[in-house]
Amino acid sequence: MEEPPAGWERWSVEPGRQVFVYRPDVFDSRAFPAPCLPTLYLSEGPHRNRRPEQRHGAVGDGWYLTLYLEPDVVLAEERYDDREGAEDGVADLARRFAAGDLDYRGAYQVPREAYLDRLDELTGREA
Repeated sequence: MEEPPAGWERWSVEPGRQVFVYRPDVFDSRAFPAPCLPTLYLSEGPHRNRRPEQRHGAVGDGWYLTLYLEPDVVLAEERYDDREGAEDGVADLARRFAAGDLDYRGAYQVPREAYLDRLDELTGREA
């Protein structure tokens, strides 16, 4: 993927891992708590930020894409057999999120209303 979809920035590229964030200009830790930065992690094998009991398979066991609204709020998890498919998955999931096509409100047990209202504004999604 050359450039991430509109609203997303590539924050990190490492062998076996890429990190993308949504609108860091808005979710900048001043108006919202730092963990409220929507983040896409693409990694080969186990997700490196997860506790051992939550990790996916071993390295070489495919590519994993996870969209977090906060560290403990997962909106989507997908697995791909190869990097090319996974990068296509990043582009698709990022576009769907930015278009308001994903139900991020449903991912919360105790929602942060101001945060979710701002996501609604940015994505054109109706609450």
